[in-house]
Amino acid sequence: MPAFIIQSCFCFPGSSFGGPDFFRNNIRVDPNLDGQLGVLGDAGWYCIRASLWAVDYELPKTAIAIPRAITSESGVILACEARLVWADGKAAAFHCSYLSNMTMDITVIGTRGTLHVNDFVIPCQENVASFTTAAETRFAELMTGWTPLPSEHKVILDIPQEALMVKEFSALAGSIKWNGSKPEKMWQMLSRKTQLVLDAVKASFAKGCQPVEVLSLN
Repeated sequence: MPAFIIQSCFCFPGSSFGGPDFFRNNIRVDPNLDGQLGVLGDAGWYCIRASLWAVDYELPKTAIAIPRAITSESGVILACEARLVWADGKAAAFHCSYLSNMTMDITVIGTRGTLHVNDFVIPCQENVASFTTAAETRFAELMTGWTPLPSEHKVILDIPQEALMVKEFSALAGSIKWNGSKPEKMWQMLSRKTQLVLDAVKASFAKGCQPVEVLSLN
């Protein structure tokens, strides 16, 4: 199922995360940090990484900020949207916000199937995550429903994803220290690609939401 359209959204109300002083004291809205990236450099990072994941981490050709960003008095981004376009026509759109109800959705739409995850950052339950897939979907007879119905899939974890992250990091560091292994370059490559796209989105905002070419990894 080649990805054609990717839509993602990561939002949470800042006040529920950092209390009533979130918009005054939280590091996420400090204008002296991260070049005023705000929510783009926080929740937006996850949306960009998820979009890249859906296309096997192929970098898009251009990034286009949508002219509806909300900023604080000091210029920190509190809510924004952007669109990514690949050379072969694939496209992704994402929305991130500190001002909306908690939402962590991603939908990947191909020519013959759809993938949907509604908690792609933090699972609704610590020990289980679910996603739905649909393939060759069409209208049921007399357009009274869908056929075949989407399928739900659940992934059960013995330990939470945060612990798995630490476990992976420890294994990588340990293999270097004790086994003489070379540093794993995959993670730094994925982080670098994510940052290149994020930088292009920020540049698009700075240029009045004009398309900005995403730099290559080299």
